[in-house]
Amino acid sequence: MATTKAPKRSLVLQRRETVVSYLFLLPALFFFVGFVIYPMVMGVITSFTDASLANGGQGTFIGLSNYIRLFQDKIFWKSALNTIIIVVVSVPCVTAFSLWVGSAIYKMRSGARSFFRCVFYLPVVTGSVAVVVVWKWMYAKYDGLFNYLITAAGGDALPWTESATMAIWCVLIILFTTSIGQPIVLYVAALGNVDSSLVEAAQVDGATNLQVFWKIKWPSVMPTTLYVAIITTINSFQCFALIQLLTRGGPNYSTSTVMYLLYQIAFETEKNFGYADAMGVVLAIVIAIFSAVQFKVMNGGTTE
Repeated sequence: MATTKAPKRSLVLQRRETVVSYLFLLPALFFFVGFVIYPMVMGVITSFTDASLANGGQGTFIGLSNYIRLFQDKIFWKSALNTIIIVVVSVPCVTAFSLWVGSAIYKMRSGARSFFRCVFYLPVVTGSVAVVVVWKWMYAKYDGLFNYLITAAGGDALPWTESATMAIWCVLIILFTTSIGQPIVLYVAALGNVDSSLVEAAQVDGATNLQVFWKIKWPSVMPTTLYVAIITTINSFQCFALIQLLTRGGPNYSTSTVMYLLYQIAFETEKNFGYADAMGVVLAIVIAIFSAVQFKVMNGGTTE
């Protein structure tokens, strides 16, 4: 059976549309290459040099020296441990709490549902500087809100961010309150899209609320859960502004994270760009590994 060729005019039109499409993509492509790909590549290259502010960023190749020093640095390991603690605590707490709140409010009337979404999302749209300043005042040892309430009730004032054991938990509380807004909104939308006929059929068959959630709702919101878990993981690993504004890594590096230590090494203490970039490369690899494991586990070990 003979095949018919497409008219020459249609082929020209398709080629023209393809060229126009790529031209529209060029500005975004230039931005992505110039501000994402190029800095990433230069960061990896610089991590193998002794580039610093002293030599104008034009360092010489020193091989794996920065990485060897990195894994022998006790402060780096302490910062890495703090970072892991933040990730391990914040990711499940944010995911579970957001799912619980989303399950509680998605069936409400539109007015009440919108009110709660606005309340929980407000810290997200509020500037991080303003949020941390308010929390810093509440944590203040002598004139803070929390210690005022404690002393008014007859208790002793607590050191909060001035304590090496309490400071990391103060950071986690703020991170938690500023991280749940978007997941709650996403879960409310995802739960609202669950097929109600399946839920009603399961209830008619005698399924409990827990069985309905586990067998019907949970599989339906799994893509949302995967997104929330990965985004929260990345944000927790890259926690910087909160540390910078609240504790500056103290006391005694008890709240220092890899991201904050990277900033200190690059711009405050040593001004050593090569060593700081080595930290950045290791951090990027760890984030990629965590995200890949989450994707694998939450997709049942298969990728689609």
